[in-house]
Amino acid sequence: MLAMAAPASVNDETKLARTVDALFGEGVSSYIPPNVRFTHSRTGRIRSAYSGDDLLCTLRIDGGLAITPRFAQMLLAHREFQESCVEVSGEAAPFVRDGRSVFARHVVRCGGHVGVSAETPVTHEGLVIAVGRAVLSAGMMAGCDRGVAVRIRNGLKNSAPHT
Repeated sequence: MLAMAAPASVNDETKLARTVDALFGEGVSSYIPPNVRFTHSRTGRIRSAYSGDDLLCTLRIDGGLAITPRFAQMLLAHREFQESCVEVSGEAAPFVRDGRSVFARHVVRCGGHVGVSAETPVTHEGLVIAVGRAVLSAGMMAGCDRGVAVRIRNGLKNSAPHT
């Protein structure tokens, strides 16, 4: 019988980088800031990632990430990440910033990687104004002019965006 070696332990930085690349596209993790600090649950699972005092994201039990608008703005510099974003009209931007849902008729552009229940940053004029969960896929947003497209979890609340 062959003896199986124990799997190599993956450090927290590598785990976050692999998760970001899997969810948003290969290479997007290169925009994660250095010296990220992690908090852990009692069981040792990564709970949150911080850059200084700023929360970047929370790791979900299902393997997903709940990112903050600040972290999304950092990742927005990568072209592949932009395919996971939804851009809204100027008419809707103030409401979305305040945490209101994005309606399909206000979607100006939708990246091809947006899928139902995907973590979706919402942009306006090149700045991330909110993050949430997509209710419709990219194809459905393009074909609909009614209904909620993205449920917002965290908006900027009319404050100046962090860059």
